[in-house]
Amino acid sequence: MSARRIMGIETEYGVSVPGQPNTNQMLASSLVVNSYANRTSSSGSRARWDFEEESPLRDARGFELPREPAVDPAAPANEDDLGLANVILTNGARLYVDHAHPEFSAPEVTNPRDAVLWDKAGERVMAEAARRALGVPGTRPVYLYKNNTDNKGVSYGCHENYLMARSTPFGEIVRHLTPFFVSRQVMCGAGRVGIGVDGRQAGFQLSQRADFFEVEVGLETTLKRPIINTRDEPHADPEKYRRLHVIIGDANMSEVATYLKAGTTSLVLSMIEDGWFSVDLSVDGPVAALRAISHDPTLKHLVQLRDGRRMTGVQLQMEYYEQARKYVENRFGSDVDPQTADVLARWESVLSRLEVDPSTCSRELDWVAKLAILEGYRSRDNLDWNSPRLELVDLQYHDVRPDRGLYNRLVERGRFDLVVSEDEVTRAMTEPPEDTRAFFRGRCLARYPQQVAAASWDSVIFDIGRDSLQRVPTLEPLRGTRAHVGELLDRCATAAELVDALAGR
Repeated sequence: MSARRIMGIETEYGVSVPGQPNTNQMLASSLVVNSYANRTSSSGSRARWDFEEESPLRDARGFELPREPAVDPAAPANEDDLGLANVILTNGARLYVDHAHPEFSAPEVTNPRDAVLWDKAGERVMAEAARRALGVPGTRPVYLYKNNTDNKGVSYGCHENYLMARSTPFGEIVRHLTPFFVSRQVMCGAGRVGIGVDGRQAGFQLSQRADFFEVEVGLETTLKRPIINTRDEPHADPEKYRRLHVIIGDANMSEVATYLKAGTTSLVLSMIEDGWFSVDLSVDGPVAALRAISHDPTLKHLVQLRDGRRMTGVQLQMEYYEQARKYVENRFGSDVDPQTADVLARWESVLSRLEVDPSTCSRELDWVAKLAILEGYRSRDNLDWNSPRLELVDLQYHDVRPDRGLYNRLVERGRFDLVVSEDEVTRAMTEPPEDTRAFFRGRCLARYPQQVAAASWDSVIFDIGRDSLQRVPTLEPLRGTRAHVGELLDRCATAAELVDALAGR
């Protein structure tokens, strides 16, 4: 294995209606989602999301919790709760309202670069959705932010998903992944003004999510958030795959940060699957260590390892990098794929510079770039860290509007390194990845919009006028690609022809 695997990113966006502090966020979010859906559905037909196969309360530790609302408010609302604010897009993504936030669940991809591409397409979809919402009579502007907290005690997620071998012992995943997640924020933190869940303590920290985590392992995603989430819902062949649902990451604006977040995590998972680790990097008190690393932008805080060593977050990441470098050399030699080699090179470069002078990473890492902006304001206007103006600057960094977001303005001025081109991002707003089952899902929605009754990650359901709906399962994420079904889809003028062809009729 390498940095390549089936992966995807799902992001909940912050919502604000200026001048309306008591706005119903559920209604505002629904307005945004429906405005985009109504303008993009030329046929007037909209396929529903198929919840039948979903099992959010199944735990990887071998049990399933009862379906009681008190267990976890993050369990998906049913379709009636969401109304029409639940859309499947032609690029294979899902756009819907999740607990009063519009969420873009990107289509599944096979590599970290594509994860960046469709994640960035999600930003553009959200910006366009908010713009289109202005066309609804009587509405006020809705501003969307790709961040993780309102600094009033509420956090919303940016979740990563990685398919891995079902045969991998879950205990080994917890053992080797926990220290990695504790320290990964030195590269992938989005930066935040304020310390604590409500941000009342003055200061700046690396991560927007760190203060909201309370336990090491668990099923919940909004209460007692765990570093390792145990939801066992593969959306694929359950005998073959486990989907690791990662809830601890920040929502990154930086393409390089997202690329490193996905690429390094995938590499670590490959090492765990192959039983590579011969050293134990376990950290004493990982929840406390997670917060302590986040609270120290000088990167000097030392965490205690269970073997007695003390390391900074950067040094702990360097331990993982060295293990990954040796692993790749051992498994692939000179035949390593270019993207895995690039992830390793960027990983080493960023860590080496963070250890010497973090400011040299301002073109790549969100928290470094944001801190530089904030320090500029502090120096110019003599501001303390508890100044409300700094909180506004923090928020403005994440504004998805191309002409207003501070990150987007830095990109426009050539002050951020990019991974993908804007032309690619524009295409990804409507076109699916070609090398996963998302291609089949997206193409069916584009080609047969009136006949797709419902869809999910692992099925497409057609209504072709027969006695029953026709479900086409898509349990294998690497089938349904352009190579597998592209010619078939081009040949079938109707969904009925497609269903018959797939059934061998």
